[in-house]
Parts: sequence; C-alpha cells; structure tokens
Amino acid sequence: MKRTLIQFDEDTYQKLRNRAFEQEKSISSVVRELVAKGLAPGKRKKFTRVEQFLSVGAGRSKQGRLSPVSERHDEALAEILYADAHKK
Repeated sequence: MKRTLIQFDEDTYQKLRNRAFEQEKSISSVVRELVAKGLAPGKRKKFTRVEQFLSVGAGRSKQGRLSPVSERHDEALAEILYADAHKK
C-alpha cells in the first residue's frame, strides 16, 4: 500500500467522518473504497451538451507574441523567469 496526503474542505471531511462512523470504519478505509469505486470500469456519465462542460473557456488569457501559449508554454515560462531574474 502507498501512503499519500489528501486535503479536504471542512464540509467534505465532516461527511467522510460521519460515513466512517456510521459504517464503523476508518476514514482512510472509506476514502479507499470511494476512490476504488470511482476508478472502476463501468458505465460512466457521458457529456452530451456544451452546458455540461463548465470548465471550457475558464482559463482564457491574453496570448501575446508567444501565441499559442498551449504549444509554446516553455518559451513563455523561460521569458518570464529571465525577466524576473534580471530585475533590480
């Protein structure tokens, strides 16, 4: 078994804690079961409408001269790091 650290918001943690208490299990055990269930092959919800893709377009930014940044991200990062390193 591998060890990992996961952070939950307060509401999610309380729900996990309550479920673990009700099932007389540890929180870790409940999380393992939920993750395994979520990763199991089987019927998955398929997105069929644009409205279901809430994150599409959420990360729009000005592309600038290194357009498209999605393909030239290393150059953009290097340029910013170089500029920061040479500021006085």
